[in-house]
Amino acid sequence: MAIATTMIVRLEIRKSVASFGDVASGIATAGGDIVAIDVIRAGKDVTTRDITINVQDASNGEMMSILSKMPGVKVINVSDRTFLAHLGGKIEITPKMPIKNREDLSLVYTPGVARVCTAIAEDPNKAYSLTMKRNTVAVVTDGTAVLGLGDIGPEAAMPVMEGKAMLFKQLANIDAFPLCLNTKDPDEIINIVKAVSPGFGGINLEDISSPRCFEIERRLAEELDIPVFHDDQHGTSVVVLAGLLNALKVVNKSIEDVRIVVVGIGAAGVSICNMLLAAGARNIYAVDRDGVLRKNLQYDNQEWRKLADATNPEGIEGGLTEVMQGADVFIGVSRGGILSVDHLKSMASDNIVFAMANPTPEIEPELAEPFVRVLATGRSDYPNQINNVLCFPGIFRGALDCRAKTVNLEMKLAAAKAIASVVHPDEVNEQYVIPSIFNEKVVELVRLAVIHAAIATDVARRIPKDIAKDME
Repeated sequence: MAIATTMIVRLEIRKSVASFGDVASGIATAGGDIVAIDVIRAGKDVTTRDITINVQDASNGEMMSILSKMPGVKVINVSDRTFLAHLGGKIEITPKMPIKNREDLSLVYTPGVARVCTAIAEDPNKAYSLTMKRNTVAVVTDGTAVLGLGDIGPEAAMPVMEGKAMLFKQLANIDAFPLCLNTKDPDEIINIVKAVSPGFGGINLEDISSPRCFEIERRLAEELDIPVFHDDQHGTSVVVLAGLLNALKVVNKSIEDVRIVVVGIGAAGVSICNMLLAAGARNIYAVDRDGVLRKNLQYDNQEWRKLADATNPEGIEGGLTEVMQGADVFIGVSRGGILSVDHLKSMASDNIVFAMANPTPEIEPELAEPFVRVLATGRSDYPNQINNVLCFPGIFRGALDCRAKTVNLEMKLAAAKAIASVVHPDEVNEQYVIPSIFNEKVVELVRLAVIHAAIATDVARRIPKDIAKDME
């Protein structure tokens, strides 16, 4: 499946040679969909128009070839709306109060700031009340596993990290800053994050390749006293569990009894399996390119060794075809096109398929729909989008508000159940097992659940006023 985008093309059309109908026909031939037309200049002989076009191929190659060769049509400019949205970056720092005179300057900077610095030096915990630390998250990456693009480097990872920071701010009012590191060495990444941690209330690890990401997160969580959360692992697993809990309601099955196939045992796949096990699943089959994990095989990856001991209770040998026989649930975090209709036909009745590879799912939804009871993808243009955005804003909002020392398993399970609860039991159906990322209830319910779980597990260092009032 090609990556869709929107482009704006400015054309000069010589009326005596070509008509707008000719242009529209050429755009349609190239697979474009005209969504807006703006007349820039209407002359006697020549009309200049801006045409906004949805295209399925982000390269726009065929489109531009047809338009540039069309008699009487001159391409003046081509703009990609996606690139325009990124010009100069997508985030900025703005002051919370204006500096208009010397008195203002003396309050926020010298000499007044010295008193605040001294107070923090005497009691470092005051950094939470006297600086931005209490509401600030570092979004850290080394650019080695960016979206579906792989190892593209720290500079190329910046647009994704900026977008993550925007979501933190818009959805949870958290100030987040991209830290794109020019190193792939786990020890160096850990030391850098530890060195900058005094200025942050939490660390969001992002797009760091497996298996390095496991060690980096584990050591940082052990060595820092602020929440460390690898979203590619745990964010995905939390939202998958939330969607699955509601999907199981639709098919009237229990998580303890269903056979679950998880394909793609990288950072997300390992975390999904562990989260499902923690939620009560007993029959999980973890599949990677070399087949299903088994207890009697040796794996260099420590996480795989642990997973092999906890999954595949029947000791099934083989790969995807073998484990799909009679499976109730398929969860894919691998690559597009690996799942066939025959695989779906071999599953149990009332089956559930979460095909989350992006941008191309493990099977095209149109092919899967006749053979699947509940279908979810990672895409926004189909129902039931499994999206990490449902998770990380609320988890960090809750963790920051109670000044949690960590994000533990209980907090993640609570977050999953909170997300699932946003969809009222009377509303749950095949097309609606997971809420929209724009549902305002999501962040607040996840926040509350995370805080209560943090308090219950003794990792919260303060109780927010609204929670304390409810506990009275």
